[in-house]
Amino acid sequence: MYIVQVASECAPVIKAGGLGDVVYGLSRELEKRGHCVELILPKYDCMRYDHIWGLHEAYLNLWVPWYGGAIHCTVFCGWVHGRLCFFIEPHSGDNFFHRGCYYGCNDDNMRFAFFSKAALQFLQQSNKKPDVIHCHDWQTGLVPVMLYEMYKYHGMANQRVCYTIHNFKHQGIAGAEVLWGTGLNRGDYYFQYDKLRDNFNPFALNMMKGGIIYSNAVTTVSPHHAWEAHHTDVGCGLSHTLHIHEHKFQGVLNGIDYDFWNPEVDRYIPYSYSKTDFEQKAYNKKALRERLNLSHTDKPIIAYIGRLDDQKGVHLVHHAMYYALNLGAQFVLLGSATEHGINAHFWHEKHHLHYNRDVHLELGFNEELSHLIYAGADMIVVPSNFEPCGLTQMIGLKYGTVPIVRGVGGLVNTVFDRDYDQKKPPEKRNGYVFYQTDQYALESAMERAIGLWYEYSEEFRQLALQGMEYDYSWNYPGAKYVEIYDQIRHQ
Repeated sequence: MYIVQVASECAPVIKAGGLGDVVYGLSRELEKRGHCVELILPKYDCMRYDHIWGLHEAYLNLWVPWYGGAIHCTVFCGWVHGRLCFFIEPHSGDNFFHRGCYYGCNDDNMRFAFFSKAALQFLQQSNKKPDVIHCHDWQTGLVPVMLYEMYKYHGMANQRVCYTIHNFKHQGIAGAEVLWGTGLNRGDYYFQYDKLRDNFNPFALNMMKGGIIYSNAVTTVSPHHAWEAHHTDVGCGLSHTLHIHEHKFQGVLNGIDYDFWNPEVDRYIPYSYSKTDFEQKAYNKKALRERLNLSHTDKPIIAYIGRLDDQKGVHLVHHAMYYALNLGAQFVLLGSATEHGINAHFWHEKHHLHYNRDVHLELGFNEELSHLIYAGADMIVVPSNFEPCGLTQMIGLKYGTVPIVRGVGGLVNTVFDRDYDQKKPPEKRNGYVFYQTDQYALESAMERAIGLWYEYSEEFRQLALQGMEYDYSWNYPGAKYVEIYDQIRHQ
């Protein structure tokens, strides 16, 4: 199959979050399976050009209709760690992608509406005929709309669209200007409820809703998150739209890159290890203590790695730190806060705990250190309020670091409680799960985990090894997406 990914990110050249990792990881897996994959991305001024090989002008005269005229674009081509990528650079006073940032501008709606239009215009003018166009998040929600309302009448009638939603929180709420800009024009038509009109604001258009309605298949990043989006407020107002289109909506769990996140080959840790020589993990624990100036003592290390914000359950992260210390464990935190108040609070805690050699707070993000923490910690806590997929727990499992998670989103699909899980037999369980958002639920799970480490060390070791048995690589998601592509190709 010939597949074109249209997205606003692709790691490591353009990465603001998990979206970039998925676009790259899925593309690579599809190529491993023998499919032809190309990516279309914006050419941001601030992307990591050092991760692009052979960047050159590939298409000099792309004219993209915009309002009453057209914007001249150059399309560059280059390879990002083996993936063939096309980067669209518009030449206009709008400077759509020369902002020193990927997101966060007042005209983000128009920037990505233009990118969606330019991607389709490039496919049409260059006579590319992909079997499937795979779009991601609200930034490309207008691609299927324009494909089926405009471009199918200009030589693109056979293309099919798979649309993946990574984050329901940001939906691309816009006004009629996106219609006039892209040439969709007919406000009375697109402002109907069964088209692009936002479910709760009759005067707004919703790009993500357009993506759901016009795509041939819609996915999100874990089966449980798909259920949550359909049946709870996690859908952020789109539950009814998902209900109408439930026949084409499903969750496909993301994967992680085992060439990068794997203690057998990890170049960032001092001692490689696997299930067969698991005792080597203890040397990484010693190295982690030396790196962070923790005391060398017979205690478990509990870690938190991730953003410090409401989504990640920051109040429970804070509580987990003190509760771990009270139960005789050490605690390591690596993360950066997105809000000033949360940042100030954790800096206060860092200074307050400065002389306590059983805790270390690393406020910021350090890729190299994160690998050592995964390899050196005994447990990792993931107390998220919501978590569409979650990579932290999957990485923890690969490193034999027992996850303690809240039962939401993809965490439900990947972590199975040692004591209470009904879906897995005891020899297949791999961690601890709690469900409520209060501190008592978290304490219950942490107490069971720390208690097992102290009282039944061999059983704790077995639990860690059972976690390492799980395969959360891109192998299964890759096969699942190929199945979805085949289904929509033959519709």
